[in-house]
Amino acid sequence: MARGTLLLSIAFAAGALAFAYILQYLAGLEPCDLCWWQRYPYMAILPAGLLALASGHVRAGLVIVLLLLLADAGIAWFHGGVEAGIFALPEGCTSISGATSIEELRAQLLTAAPACDQVAASFLGLSLSVWNAIGASLMALFVAFGLVRSAGR
Repeated sequence: MARGTLLLSIAFAAGALAFAYILQYLAGLEPCDLCWWQRYPYMAILPAGLLALASGHVRAGLVIVLLLLLADAGIAWFHGGVEAGIFALPEGCTSISGATSIEELRAQLLTAAPACDQVAASFLGLSLSVWNAIGASLMALFVAFGLVRSAGR
């Protein structure tokens, strides 16, 4: 049971990353800073989960995966809150700052990353960050359930 839960969580993380990169490179949706932050826990789940499987420390791997999923869910819920105007835009998420001339402003506009408070794409009325928050939260519940079930064995 625990091994299957870990395998599924690795597949979920790989799928989430693949989807993010497909949206970025094939659909042209440039990620903002908070979008990048949402990818990092998934990037860590892959080696942590594979190492846990290879070493036989599946329960320890599940604990690490659970913590990473909770971190990702927290970042994603925060990002959704920034998009909705509930939370203030973090300092590094603005696309333009300190331009003192039209040329500097033009250069910043041409190279600026998307602002974190702008919804780049939505599906069924929810932004991609909120969908990620929902997915990471549900996956965290699934992993927590797998940990509880495997504790009795």
